[in-house]
Amino acid sequence: MIAELLLLIALSSGSEDEDRLISAQIMAGDKKAFHKFYDKHQSYLFSFLTSKGLNDQEAEDLIQQAFLIIWEKRAKIDPGRSLRSYLFTTAYNRMLNHFRDHKKTEPSYAYEINDGKQNPEELAITKEAIKRMHSALTKMPEKRRSVFELCYLKEFTYKEAADAMAVSPRTIENHMALALRDLREALKNYT
Repeated sequence: MIAELLLLIALSSGSEDEDRLISAQIMAGDKKAFHKFYDKHQSYLFSFLTSKGLNDQEAEDLIQQAFLIIWEKRAKIDPGRSLRSYLFTTAYNRMLNHFRDHKKTEPSYAYEINDGKQNPEELAITKEAIKRMHSALTKMPEKRRSVFELCYLKEFTYKEAADAMAVSPRTIENHMALALRDLREALKNYT
């Protein structure tokens, strides 16, 4: 996932000198330079965010927030730091905050039950197993559940989840191990 972010940053890059010039112009309050920066990076950022599971509107909202942060903090821009890297990192962090803040009261995990191919007994067992799994997930401590959702459902790497939650990758590994243990325990009679 981080590799995808770095690839998008690399694809959206121009010459280093041009980027430094645009950064300096934005720091000075040049709206035309800011619009040029926006036009250059918006579509790459949109593709990245929608590839992570955000719908178009959510991605657009987070893009607007990220660019707004750039504009509002333009006087504090570090000229030695890549502005596009700062933009993508800001958008990425906004996305993680969005996932954290928009938890649904009843988790919506994507498990399909094909009613036509199972006999009624198997279907009832499958539905009960899914119900138990949902129950186990909702009973998990919030941090453990968040780690599971990021790593398993949102397909974040342990490193990405660690960065998002400001913990070490080892802590993420431990939470995943505990989450999987909890799920195995909840589903031990459903193999």
